[in-house]
Amino acid sequence: MRFVKAHGTGNDFVLLPDLDGALELSAGLVQALCAPHLGLGADGVIRIAPPDPDLAAGQDADVFMDYRNADGGAVEMCGNGVRCVAKYVLDRGMVAGDTVRVLTRSGVKTVQAARGADGKVVRVRVDMGAPSPGGVNQPLDVRLDGVEQIVRITTLSMGNPHAVLVVDDVDAAPVRTLGPVIEGHPAFPDRTNVEFIAVPSRDRVEGGVGETLASGTGSSAMAVAAHLLGLADRRVTVALPGGEIAVEWTDDTLFMEGPAVEVAEGELGADWLAAVEDA
Repeated sequence: MRFVKAHGTGNDFVLLPDLDGALELSAGLVQALCAPHLGLGADGVIRIAPPDPDLAAGQDADVFMDYRNADGGAVEMCGNGVRCVAKYVLDRGMVAGDTVRVLTRSGVKTVQAARGADGKVVRVRVDMGAPSPGGVNQPLDVRLDGVEQIVRITTLSMGNPHAVLVVDDVDAAPVRTLGPVIEGHPAFPDRTNVEFIAVPSRDRVEGGVGETLASGTGSSAMAVAAHLLGLADRRVTVALPGGEIAVEWTDDTLFMEGPAVEVAEGELGADWLAAVEDA
């Protein structure tokens, strides 16, 4: 089984080309691939497959991004992942030109690529679609370390749900402790993504997203929340532990732009794969 290891701003993925649509991507295989010591190590796995007409619902698409988190669960959309898919497809000439229509579980995303001197894709601009704002600066009761407290969150959807908190210093914020509490709060029966932001200027947002170095939908949500709160303009740079992402929220849609990098390409070991399948 062929694979490509890639990352978008430090958010890393195992890409599995499945151009015949024959691969069954089990939760066990995803978990094994993402294991940091026993597998390849990644934040998620993306099966690159032909578009599913039922999922596309009449929309034109070039390729389907079947994205799974490291726990094996299917996810609607991944902004960093879709950039890596676009690079894979365009660098191999599977789609002509510099534009790819990528089918995700939250619709078709139009992706525009910029190439380097060698002709390879280096940066990708994604039309993420219009955000759906929820509550702005809402109070939320949480219990952390046995202490009841109220935090204020801004909720919205980028095809998947987000809750954003403003803090003075992202590095000092309780991202790894408070984040999971909010993620599983009863207010979010289907769970939510949680982001912490500081806004040092109207054109810059600093963010933290927990276990990953970056998040494409998360950076989009950070930019939208900062603007809704009156702290930032509609065009900002979002600085994350893995690098910077440019976000522009227009009247009609939201664009997210950042790098896409391939790290390695190879073949999964037959014995390793057989052991995973037998587990």
